[in-house]
Amino acid sequence: MAKVEIYTKAYCPFCTRAIALLEHKAAALLALKVDEISIDSDMVLREKMIARSSGGYTVPQIFINDVHIGGCDQLVALEMNNKLDALLAE
Repeated sequence: MAKVEIYTKAYCPFCTRAIALLEHKAAALLALKVDEISIDSDMVLREKMIARSSGGYTVPQIFINDVHIGGCDQLVALEMNNKLDALLAE
């Protein structure tokens, strides 16, 4: 199963939407584990997120198997194009 990491902030509607989609997928793919990394008050984690995402400073920033997927819009686009399940099954 894929390793999924999502950098988030509290009260971020895009983070909430992305997590909901990933949790829905996790329910179907029982072995999927989503690691949520809150950067609310942790500048070190925020800097790590920016470095990992090649300059992405908005949240969420999503990684599947250490590959930067992007944000919520990119995650939803993968789902709409029927490509997300294949990434999560790796």
